[in-house]
Amino acid sequence: MERLLISNTTKQTIPKIAFEGIKNDILGKQYELSLTFIGQTRAQNLNLAHRNKSYTPNILSFPLDTTVGEIFICPTIAMKEAKNFNLSVKGYVAFLFIHGCLHLKGHDHGDTMERLEARYRKKYQLT
Repeated sequence: MERLLISNTTKQTIPKIAFEGIKNDILGKQYELSLTFIGQTRAQNLNLAHRNKSYTPNILSFPLDTTVGEIFICPTIAMKEAKNFNLSVKGYVAFLFIHGCLHLKGHDHGDTMERLEARYRKKYQLT
């Protein structure tokens, strides 16, 4: 049984990234995760519907239960933001995926999450 399902609803090319390895590292091999790349309109609509926030997010993560979750990444926003983080688009998309996985693991924004992000960024040599 596949534990990571990746779909792309945009017309954009998504960089080749070791998503499954990152997922297994952070969430474990038994965790079932859906990763979908979406456009700006869908990202904004999901953010409004589920978080009551009107801006277009770069990533959204939703735990469905303790071993199943969903991550939505908006590549258009990621492409615009990558340079602000001194990362390539590929590196930034991987960073966003790490960020989403850490949220699904139960981490909130703050020092602990930033330390974990830095550790995984170094481990996966994100540039």
